[in-house]
Amino acid sequence: MQQTRRAFIGAVGAIGGVALAGCSGERDPGIGSEGTNGEGSDAGDGGGASEPEVASVSLVLNWRIGGLHAPYFAAQENGFYAEEGFENVDIESGQGSDFAAQQVAIGNTEFAITSSDQVLNVTSKGLSPQCAGVVMQRNPVVVFSSQETFGEELTDPRQLRGRTLGSGPGMVRGMTEAYLESAGVLGAIEYVDSGFDTVQQLLAGEIDAAAGVFSDVVDARQQGYEIDTLSVAEAIPSYGHLVAIDAGFGEDNPHTVESFLRATARGAVWATDHPEEAIDALVAAQPELEEVRESQREKWDVMRTEYMVSETVREEGWGVSAPGPWQDTYETLDAGGFFDSEVDPDAVWTNDYLDTGSEYIADYASMVEE
Repeated sequence: MQQTRRAFIGAVGAIGGVALAGCSGERDPGIGSEGTNGEGSDAGDGGGASEPEVASVSLVLNWRIGGLHAPYFAAQENGFYAEEGFENVDIESGQGSDFAAQQVAIGNTEFAITSSDQVLNVTSKGLSPQCAGVVMQRNPVVVFSSQETFGEELTDPRQLRGRTLGSGPGMVRGMTEAYLESAGVLGAIEYVDSGFDTVQQLLAGEIDAAAGVFSDVVDARQQGYEIDTLSVAEAIPSYGHLVAIDAGFGEDNPHTVESFLRATARGAVWATDHPEEAIDALVAAQPELEEVRESQREKWDVMRTEYMVSETVREEGWGVSAPGPWQDTYETLDAGGFFDSEVDPDAVWTNDYLDTGSEYIADYASMVEE
Protein backbone atom coordinates (compact mmCIF):
# COMPACT_ATOMS: atom_id res chain seq x y z
CA MET A 1 0.00 0.00 0.00
CA GLN A 2 1.05 3.59 -0.52
CA GLN A 3 2.36 5.50 2.44
CA THR A 4 -0.50 7.68 3.64
CA ARG A 5 -0.17 11.19 5.01
CA ARG A 6 -3.75 12.11 5.92
CA ALA A 7 -4.57 15.33 7.72
CA PHE A 8 -6.01 14.69 11.18
CA ILE A 9 -7.50 18.16 11.52
CA GLY A 10 -11.03 18.52 10.13
CA ALA A 11 -12.31 21.66 8.48
CA VAL A 12 -13.69 23.87 11.21
CA GLY A 13 -14.90 26.88 9.26
CA ALA A 14 -13.63 29.75 7.20
CA ILE A 15 -10.59 31.79 8.03
CA GLY A 16 -11.47 35.32 9.10
CA GLY A 17 -11.10 37.83 6.33
CA VAL A 18 -10.84 35.33 3.48
CA ALA A 19 -12.54 36.54 0.32
CA LEU A 20 -14.89 33.97 -1.18
CA ALA A 21 -14.08 33.13 -4.75
CA GLY A 22 -16.62 33.16 -7.50
CA CYS A 23 -14.57 31.07 -8.33
CA SER A 24 -3.22 15.38 -28.34
CA GLY A 25 0.20 14.29 -27.29
CA GLU A 26 2.60 12.17 -29.41
CA ARG A 27 2.75 9.37 -26.88
CA ASP A 28 0.01 6.78 -26.73
CA PRO A 29 -1.68 6.19 -23.38
CA GLY A 30 -0.53 3.05 -21.67
CA ILE A 31 -0.07 1.36 -18.35
CA GLY A 32 3.35 1.43 -16.74
CA SER A 33 4.76 -0.70 -13.96
CA GLU A 34 3.85 -0.07 -10.39
CA GLY A 35 5.92 2.61 -8.64
CA THR A 36 7.85 2.04 -5.45
CA ASN A 37 5.57 4.43 -3.55
CA GLY A 38 2.35 2.57 -4.16
CA GLU A 39 0.35 -0.14 -5.74
CA GLY A 40 -1.32 1.97 -8.40
CA SER A 41 -5.00 2.20 -9.19
CA ASP A 42 -7.11 0.04 -11.40
CA ALA A 43 -6.84 2.50 -14.24
CA GLY A 44 -4.43 3.51 -16.97
CA ASP A 45 -4.33 6.92 -18.63
CA GLY A 46 -8.04 7.42 -19.18
CA GLY A 47 -8.63 3.88 -20.43
CA GLY A 48 -10.69 1.77 -18.05
CA ALA A 49 -10.45 4.42 -15.37
CA SER A 50 -13.12 4.80 -12.75
CA GLU A 51 -15.22 7.86 -13.52
CA PRO A 52 -14.63 10.88 -11.28
CA GLU A 53 -17.29 11.26 -8.62
CA VAL A 54 -17.41 15.02 -9.38
CA ALA A 55 -17.47 15.69 -13.12
CA SER A 56 -17.36 19.51 -13.05
CA VAL A 57 -14.53 20.98 -11.00
CA SER A 58 -12.57 24.18 -10.69
CA LEU A 59 -8.85 24.84 -10.28
CA VAL A 60 -7.78 28.07 -8.60
CA LEU A 61 -4.27 29.07 -9.62
CA ASN A 62 -1.77 30.68 -7.31
CA TRP A 63 -1.65 33.81 -9.46
CA ARG A 64 -2.60 35.29 -12.81
CA ILE A 65 -2.43 32.92 -15.78
CA GLY A 66 1.10 32.65 -17.16
CA GLY A 67 3.86 30.38 -18.36
CA LEU A 68 4.12 28.52 -15.06
CA HIS A 69 0.60 27.17 -15.62
CA ALA A 70 1.27 25.49 -18.98
CA PRO A 71 0.51 21.90 -17.84
CA TYR A 72 -3.10 22.65 -16.82
CA PHE A 73 -4.00 24.48 -20.01
CA ALA A 74 -2.25 21.83 -22.10
CA ALA A 75 -4.38 19.17 -20.38
CA GLN A 76 -7.51 21.22 -20.95
CA GLU A 77 -6.79 22.17 -24.58
CA ASN A 78 -5.92 18.60 -25.59
CA GLY A 79 -8.93 17.03 -23.91
CA PHE A 80 -6.96 15.10 -21.30
CA TYR A 81 -9.32 16.13 -18.51
CA ALA A 82 -12.28 15.20 -20.72
CA GLU A 83 -10.77 11.78 -21.43
CA GLU A 84 -10.63 11.19 -17.68
CA GLY A 85 -14.37 11.78 -17.47
CA PHE A 86 -14.54 15.47 -16.53
CA GLU A 87 -17.34 17.43 -18.14
CA ASN A 88 -15.77 20.75 -17.20
CA VAL A 89 -12.55 21.97 -15.57
CA ASP A 90 -12.76 25.69 -14.89
CA ILE A 91 -9.28 27.19 -14.45
CA GLU A 92 -9.34 30.48 -12.53
CA SER A 93 -6.66 33.08 -11.84
CA GLY A 94 -5.76 33.41 -8.17
CA GLN A 95 -4.53 36.04 -5.76
CA GLY A 96 -1.51 34.32 -4.23
CA SER A 97 -0.61 30.92 -2.84
CA ASP A 98 -2.11 31.81 0.53
CA PHE A 99 -5.44 32.69 -1.10
CA ALA A 100 -5.44 29.48 -3.16
CA ALA A 101 -4.77 27.29 -0.12
CA GLN A 102 -7.56 29.00 1.79
CA GLN A 103 -10.03 28.64 -1.07
CA VAL A 104 -9.53 24.89 -1.42
CA ALA A 105 -9.64 24.40 2.35
CA ILE A 106 -13.01 26.13 2.75
CA GLY A 107 -14.55 24.32 -0.21
CA ASN A 108 -14.74 27.14 -2.76
CA THR A 109 -12.78 25.05 -5.27
CA GLU A 110 -11.95 21.38 -5.67
CA PHE A 111 -8.30 21.97 -6.62
CA ALA A 112 -5.76 24.72 -6.07
CA ILE A 113 -2.20 25.50 -7.05
CA THR A 114 -0.41 26.64 -3.92
CA SER A 115 2.87 25.98 -2.08
CA SER A 116 4.13 23.85 0.79
CA ASP A 117 4.52 26.75 3.21
CA GLN A 118 0.93 27.87 2.63
CA VAL A 119 -0.49 24.36 3.06
CA LEU A 120 1.26 24.29 6.44
CA ASN A 121 0.18 27.85 7.23
CA VAL A 122 -3.51 27.32 6.49
CA THR A 123 -3.42 24.04 8.42
CA SER A 124 -2.11 25.97 11.44
CA LYS A 125 -5.30 28.05 11.26
CA GLY A 126 -7.47 24.98 11.81
CA LEU A 127 -8.34 23.94 8.25
CA SER A 128 -7.26 20.85 6.31
CA PRO A 129 -5.67 21.59 2.93
CA GLN A 130 -3.65 18.66 1.69
CA CYS A 131 -0.97 18.30 -0.98
CA ALA A 132 -2.08 15.65 -3.46
CA GLY A 133 0.73 16.14 -5.98
CA VAL A 134 3.92 18.20 -6.19
CA VAL A 135 4.43 20.07 -9.47
CA MET A 136 7.63 22.00 -8.65
CA GLN A 137 10.14 19.88 -6.82
CA ARG A 138 12.15 22.98 -5.90
CA ASN A 139 10.93 26.19 -4.28
CA PRO A 140 10.88 28.98 -6.90
CA VAL A 141 11.63 31.86 -4.48
CA VAL A 142 14.78 33.87 -5.17
CA VAL A 143 16.40 37.05 -3.88
CA PHE A 144 17.69 39.08 -6.82
CA SER A 145 19.12 42.39 -7.90
CA SER A 146 20.49 44.12 -10.97
CA GLN A 147 24.14 45.06 -10.96
CA GLU A 148 23.11 48.52 -12.14
CA THR A 149 21.02 48.98 -8.97
CA PHE A 150 23.11 47.05 -6.46
CA GLY A 151 26.49 48.30 -7.62
CA GLU A 152 28.14 44.89 -7.48
CA GLU A 153 27.46 41.25 -8.17
CA LEU A 154 25.12 39.72 -5.57
CA THR A 155 26.58 36.37 -4.49
CA ASP A 156 25.94 36.16 -0.73
CA PRO A 157 23.02 37.19 1.51
CA ARG A 158 25.47 38.98 3.83
CA GLN A 159 25.86 41.62 1.11
CA LEU A 160 22.29 42.69 1.87
CA ARG A 161 23.19 44.19 5.26
CA GLY A 162 22.13 47.83 5.35
CA ARG A 163 20.21 47.52 2.09
CA THR A 164 16.53 47.89 1.25
CA LEU A 165 14.83 44.72 0.04
CA GLY A 166 11.26 44.60 -1.25
CA SER A 167 8.70 41.92 -2.01
CA GLY A 168 5.01 41.28 -2.02
CA PRO A 169 3.24 39.30 0.75
CA GLY A 170 2.43 35.62 1.12
CA MET A 171 4.73 32.75 0.19
CA VAL A 172 7.53 34.95 -1.11
CA ARG A 173 7.84 37.06 2.01
CA GLY A 174 7.51 34.14 4.41
CA MET A 175 10.18 32.07 2.68
CA THR A 176 12.48 35.05 2.14
CA GLU A 177 12.35 36.12 5.77
CA ALA A 178 13.14 32.56 6.84
CA TYR A 179 16.05 32.47 4.39
CA LEU A 180 17.46 35.79 5.63
CA GLU A 181 16.99 34.73 9.26
CA SER A 182 18.90 31.52 8.60
CA ALA A 183 21.70 33.63 7.10
CA GLY A 184 21.71 35.89 10.18
CA VAL A 185 20.95 39.10 8.27
CA LEU A 186 17.20 39.66 8.55
CA GLY A 187 17.51 42.25 11.32
CA ALA A 188 20.12 44.20 9.37
CA ILE A 189 17.92 44.69 6.28
CA GLU A 190 15.16 47.22 5.67
CA TYR A 191 12.42 44.90 4.38
CA VAL A 192 9.62 46.83 2.63
CA ASP A 193 6.33 45.76 1.07
CA SER A 194 6.73 46.49 -2.62
CA GLY A 195 3.32 45.04 -3.46
CA PHE A 196 2.90 43.60 -6.91
CA ASP A 197 5.28 46.00 -8.66
CA THR A 198 8.50 44.65 -7.20
CA VAL A 199 10.43 44.16 -10.45
CA GLN A 200 9.78 47.67 -11.71
CA GLN A 201 10.66 49.19 -8.33
CA LEU A 202 13.96 47.33 -8.42
CA LEU A 203 14.80 48.39 -11.96
CA ALA A 204 13.88 52.00 -11.13
CA GLY A 205 16.30 51.97 -8.20
CA GLU A 206 13.61 52.41 -5.56
CA ILE A 207 14.82 49.30 -3.73
CA ASP A 208 18.29 47.73 -3.67
CA ALA A 209 17.19 44.12 -4.02
CA ALA A 210 13.99 42.15 -4.42
CA ALA A 211 12.47 38.85 -3.46
CA GLY A 212 10.20 37.03 -5.87
CA VAL A 213 10.10 33.87 -7.95
CA PHE A 214 12.27 32.91 -10.89
CA SER A 215 9.65 34.19 -13.31
CA ASP A 216 10.24 37.70 -11.97
CA VAL A 217 13.90 37.31 -12.90
CA VAL A 218 12.83 36.33 -16.42
CA ASP A 219 10.76 39.52 -16.64
CA ALA A 220 13.69 41.67 -15.51
CA ARG A 221 16.14 40.03 -17.91
CA GLN A 222 13.66 40.44 -20.76
CA GLN A 223 13.99 44.19 -20.19
CA GLY A 224 17.73 44.02 -20.79
CA TYR A 225 19.05 44.00 -17.22
CA GLU A 226 21.81 41.80 -15.84
CA ILE A 227 20.30 40.03 -12.84
CA ASP A 228 22.03 38.12 -10.04
CA THR A 229 20.08 35.68 -7.89
CA LEU A 230 20.26 33.86 -4.56
CA SER A 231 18.14 30.70 -4.42
CA VAL A 232 16.10 30.17 -1.26
CA ALA A 233 15.82 26.46 -2.11
CA GLU A 234 19.56 26.00 -1.69
CA ALA A 235 19.26 26.93 1.99
CA ILE A 236 15.73 25.69 2.68
CA PRO A 237 14.81 22.50 0.79
CA SER A 238 11.11 22.89 0.07
CA TYR A 239 8.50 22.37 -2.61
CA GLY A 240 7.14 25.02 -4.94
CA HIS A 241 3.86 24.75 -6.83
CA LEU A 242 1.69 21.82 -5.85
CA VAL A 243 -1.86 20.59 -6.40
CA ALA A 244 -3.86 20.92 -3.19
CA ILE A 245 -7.23 19.55 -2.19
CA ASP A 246 -9.20 19.56 1.03
CA ALA A 247 -8.43 16.31 2.87
CA GLY A 248 -12.11 15.51 3.31
CA PHE A 249 -12.83 16.09 -0.37
CA GLY A 250 -10.15 13.58 -1.31
CA GLU A 251 -11.46 10.95 1.07
CA ASP A 252 -14.98 11.34 -0.35
CA ASN A 253 -13.93 11.62 -4.01
CA PRO A 254 -10.73 9.64 -4.56
CA HIS A 255 -11.33 8.91 -8.25
CA THR A 256 -11.87 12.62 -8.93
CA VAL A 257 -8.46 13.43 -7.49
CA GLU A 258 -6.72 10.49 -9.19
CA SER A 259 -8.24 11.42 -12.55
CA PHE A 260 -7.28 15.07 -12.23
CA LEU A 261 -3.68 14.24 -11.35
CA ARG A 262 -3.33 11.73 -14.20
CA ALA A 263 -4.54 14.30 -16.72
CA THR A 264 -2.34 17.03 -15.26
CA ALA A 265 0.79 14.86 -15.42
CA ARG A 266 -0.07 14.01 -19.02
CA GLY A 267 -0.48 17.73 -19.70
CA ALA A 268 2.97 18.39 -18.24
CA VAL A 269 4.55 15.79 -20.54
CA TRP A 270 2.74 17.18 -23.57
CA ALA A 271 3.68 20.78 -22.74
CA THR A 272 7.32 19.69 -22.42
CA ASP A 273 7.21 17.96 -25.81
CA HIS A 274 5.34 20.88 -27.41
CA PRO A 275 6.44 24.06 -25.61
CA GLU A 276 5.35 26.46 -28.35
CA GLU A 277 1.92 24.85 -28.65
CA ALA A 278 1.63 24.94 -24.85
CA ILE A 279 2.02 28.72 -24.98
CA ASP A 280 -0.62 28.77 -27.74
CA ALA A 281 -3.03 27.17 -25.25
CA LEU A 282 -2.21 29.83 -22.65
CA VAL A 283 -2.76 32.63 -25.17
CA ALA A 284 -6.06 31.08 -26.24
CA ALA A 285 -7.20 31.24 -22.61
CA GLN A 286 -5.71 34.69 -21.94
CA PRO A 287 -5.29 36.58 -25.26
CA GLU A 288 -3.36 39.51 -23.75
CA LEU A 289 -0.45 37.11 -23.11
CA GLU A 290 0.35 37.33 -26.82
CA GLU A 291 2.09 40.65 -26.08
CA VAL A 292 4.48 38.92 -23.66
CA ARG A 293 4.59 35.55 -25.39
CA GLU A 294 8.39 35.30 -25.45
CA SER A 295 8.57 35.90 -21.71
CA GLN A 296 5.90 33.27 -20.98
CA ARG A 297 7.74 30.74 -23.13
CA GLU A 298 10.98 31.41 -21.26
CA LYS A 299 9.23 31.00 -17.90
CA TRP A 300 7.84 27.62 -18.93
CA ASP A 301 11.24 26.57 -20.33
CA VAL A 302 12.94 27.36 -17.01
CA MET A 303 10.23 25.63 -14.98
CA ARG A 304 10.16 22.43 -17.04
CA THR A 305 13.94 22.06 -17.23
CA GLU A 306 15.02 23.17 -13.75
CA TYR A 307 12.13 22.72 -11.32
CA MET A 308 9.99 19.70 -12.16
CA VAL A 309 12.36 16.74 -11.96
CA SER A 310 14.19 15.52 -8.86
CA GLU A 311 15.65 12.24 -7.67
CA THR A 312 12.30 11.52 -6.01
CA VAL A 313 10.53 11.97 -9.35
CA ARG A 314 13.09 9.82 -11.16
CA GLU A 315 12.72 7.04 -8.62
CA GLU A 316 9.00 7.23 -7.77
CA GLY A 317 7.19 9.37 -10.32
CA TRP A 318 5.60 12.73 -11.01
CA GLY A 319 3.93 14.48 -8.10
CA VAL A 320 5.47 12.43 -5.30
CA SER A 321 6.14 14.04 -1.93
CA ALA A 322 9.01 12.98 0.31
CA PRO A 323 8.92 13.76 4.03
CA GLY A 324 12.22 15.66 4.19
CA PRO A 325 11.25 18.89 2.40
CA TRP A 326 8.01 19.12 4.38
CA GLN A 327 9.85 18.71 7.68
CA ASP A 328 12.55 21.22 6.68
CA THR A 329 9.98 23.80 5.57
CA TYR A 330 7.98 23.45 8.76
CA GLU A 331 10.96 23.65 11.11
CA THR A 332 12.41 26.69 9.34
CA LEU A 333 9.17 28.65 9.31
CA ASP A 334 8.13 27.55 12.78
CA ALA A 335 11.40 28.88 14.18
CA GLY A 336 10.39 32.28 12.80
CA GLY A 337 6.92 32.19 14.36
CA PHE A 338 5.19 31.81 11.00
CA PHE A 339 2.38 29.54 12.20
CA ASP A 340 -0.68 30.14 14.37
CA SER A 341 -0.49 26.70 15.99
CA GLU A 342 1.58 23.52 15.91
CA VAL A 343 1.33 21.43 12.74
CA ASP A 344 2.41 17.87 12.01
CA PRO A 345 4.23 18.25 8.66
CA ASP A 346 3.63 14.57 7.88
CA ALA A 347 -0.13 15.10 8.09
CA VAL A 348 -0.51 17.64 5.27
CA TRP A 349 0.49 15.54 2.26
CA THR A 350 -0.34 12.24 0.66
CA ASN A 351 0.82 10.18 -2.34
CA ASP A 352 -2.34 8.07 -2.23
CA TYR A 353 -3.96 9.67 -5.29
CA LEU A 354 -0.95 9.28 -7.60
CA ASP A 355 -1.73 6.43 -10.00
CA THR A 356 1.59 4.69 -10.55
CA GLY A 357 -0.08 2.57 -13.21
CA SER A 358 -0.07 5.69 -15.41
CA GLU A 359 3.03 6.07 -17.56
CA TYR A 360 2.73 9.85 -17.30
CA ILE A 361 3.19 9.59 -13.54
CA ALA A 362 5.48 6.56 -13.13
CA ASP A 363 7.73 7.34 -16.10
CA TYR A 364 7.47 11.13 -16.11
CA ALA A 365 11.21 11.82 -15.65
CA SER A 366 12.33 9.48 -18.41
CA MET A 367 9.70 10.89 -20.77
CA VAL A 368 10.68 14.53 -20.31
CA GLU A 369 14.43 13.97 -20.04
CA GLU A 370 14.71 12.00 -23.29
